[in-house]
Amino acid sequence: MTRVLGVEGTAWCASAAVFDADSDDVRIESDAYAPDSGGIHPREAAEHMRSAIPDVIEAALETVRERYGDPATELDAVAFSRGPGLGPCLRIVGTAARALSGRLGVPLVGVNHMVAHLEIGRHRSGFDSPVCLNASGANAHVLGYRGGRYRVLGETMDTGVGNAIDKFTRHVGWTHPGGPKVEEHARDGEYVELPYVVKGMDFSFAGITSAAKQAVDDGMPVEDVCRGLEETLFAMLTEVSERALSLTGAGELVLGGGVGQNDRLRGMLATMCEERGAEFYAPEPRFLRDNAGMIAVLGAKMYEAGDTVAVENSRVRPEFRPDEVPVTWGAGEPVAEPVADAERLQGAEAVVELDPPESVAKRRLPKSYRHEELDRRLWRRRTRTEARLTSEARRLGVPTPVVRDVDPPAGRLALEYAGGADLRDALTEPRVRAVGRHLARCHEAGFVIDFGLGYYTDDVEDYAMDLHVFEGALGGTADDAAALLNAFEDAYAAMGDDRRVIEQLREIEERGRYQ
Repeated sequence: MTRVLGVEGTAWCASAAVFDADSDDVRIESDAYAPDSGGIHPREAAEHMRSAIPDVIEAALETVRERYGDPATELDAVAFSRGPGLGPCLRIVGTAARALSGRLGVPLVGVNHMVAHLEIGRHRSGFDSPVCLNASGANAHVLGYRGGRYRVLGETMDTGVGNAIDKFTRHVGWTHPGGPKVEEHARDGEYVELPYVVKGMDFSFAGITSAAKQAVDDGMPVEDVCRGLEETLFAMLTEVSERALSLTGAGELVLGGGVGQNDRLRGMLATMCEERGAEFYAPEPRFLRDNAGMIAVLGAKMYEAGDTVAVENSRVRPEFRPDEVPVTWGAGEPVAEPVADAERLQGAEAVVELDPPESVAKRRLPKSYRHEELDRRLWRRRTRTEARLTSEARRLGVPTPVVRDVDPPAGRLALEYAGGADLRDALTEPRVRAVGRHLARCHEAGFVIDFGLGYYTDDVEDYAMDLHVFEGALGGTADDAAALLNAFEDAYAAMGDDRRVIEQLREIEERGRYQ
């Protein structure tokens, strides 16, 4: 028998919950902060947390008394959110959890809030080793398990998806939370084009928010802008989730985070998974929004694995990244297993049909989860761009295949067959050094890759993001990523004397944008 009381309070919702592992029963008590106007004010959120946390904890303790008996004998541990989140709120929660642990005489368990979003979906679905899309206020990332940790396969390049939506809704005068209001207005709107920014496994929301604000200021109906905002943001998240499934060979996807309560996002992800033969699970809404139930469930797994924390070592961590957490409990098989050889391979965006020894046909598929107008625009633009940049790279001495034919309206490319080896399955230091040299040549010519999503630029930030995307892919697929990363960066830097790109890469890594 394992029973754990969980405490959550990373930002705006004070919550406590009791999880009984034998019955799989989760009882949650929550009190969410609702600002009178605008978004979340950190000081007011902390004041709310200070007043609400004692009450929700007492309500959870009363649940224990009514259902099981004395909390001092019927609870095995107290689990709490160590981060990421707002520092003042986290400190209040941490203090309360430490006091309760000492009062009951039970161990303390420190839980990563974002890993808890993943694990509640894995727990409720029964999946073994899913890829997880976390879509919440201050966060947006895709995770996959490998090498004893959940690796970040893709992430936002600027702000969380919920924050992007809230910035727009504050601009039009709506109060927090803005997501449900956008969803309601989008039902009556017509799609309008907004910037669509996906870079490999990463994505950017800042430009979309700015464009949406400007569209409203220019007199466009707010319902239409809301529809465009949903269609664009959620298509980006779905595309990157599909790319993660393709990269890793995984067949399971779970959704986490408060933005996951949106029907349109869940529908897009379900459609994508159905079309590629993957399984999809979205927890019920009480487990998607911030809640202590997921903290208690993961806390129980950690407690059973002996993963507790001494009070003196239990400081909160406002910038606690999910890939910093050693997975001490059972997390299934690692993702990124090799995909079997085949004559027809399906990626995230296209089907590749092999006809060795001469040619390869790459055909971008219509994505029924995306709005038809958006989908058509993307596959035409990406097909043209891929043909142009692949040929340009070859002229620079990068060993890309010859482009033999291109048909943008059909989303089709005919390419030279270059062999059946997959870099993911043959990662060695010499090979990643070659990748570093080839990437440097592309940057010297003023463009970034991958070729279908590439573009011409002279911005050091764009070049650094190219490196960041490749290094993220290495981290999610390689067993010994550190040595490969060093080899890759050394080879890239050796191609020129400009250190600005590597310096910018370090800045990107230190931003802590996955909070």
